[in-house]
Amino acid sequence: MPRSLIAASFLLLGSMLAFGQNDAANDAKDIRQDRRDIRHDRRDIRRDRRDIRNDERDLNKDRVQRNADRRDIRHDEADIAKDRREMREDLRKGDTVDAAKERADIARDRQDVQKDRRELRAENRDIAHDKADMNRDRREIRHDRRDIRHDRRDVRADRRDRRHDHHDKD
Repeated sequence: MPRSLIAASFLLLGSMLAFGQNDAANDAKDIRQDRRDIRHDRRDIRRDRRDIRNDERDLNKDRVQRNADRRDIRHDEADIAKDRREMREDLRKGDTVDAAKERADIARDRQDVQKDRRELRAENRDIAHDKADMNRDRREIRHDRRDIRHDRRDVRADRRDRRHDHHDKD
């Protein structure tokens, strides 16, 4: 019986020592992992900022194109109004050949207006998508910053635990 008690106490003592060493190794591994997480989060923030810059460029290009489409619509509508006046004048004069040409011009200008309006809607969709991408990237930056704060806190806690464990061993 005393032999089994002594053997059990050595087994218990050995497992406690092994657990303490394993705990220190795990703390060092946790610190390395937390530092790696911080590096990855910083890299993610840089990538998200680059994405935001690219999205802002795309957004500005889309706005320029949208404004050009609006300008084209205004010009085409002014051309339609001018062609209608000319067609009415030709009909009043009895010149049906020129009136038919003006009708064809009006039809072409209406098609141009419809095409420009489709392009305008597409540009508005692109603008909305670019804004959503920018908001998503900004949200990811906020999340990465929060993750960095948490990882830094974890590193500090792991260091503190290692110091306390070191002092407890002495």
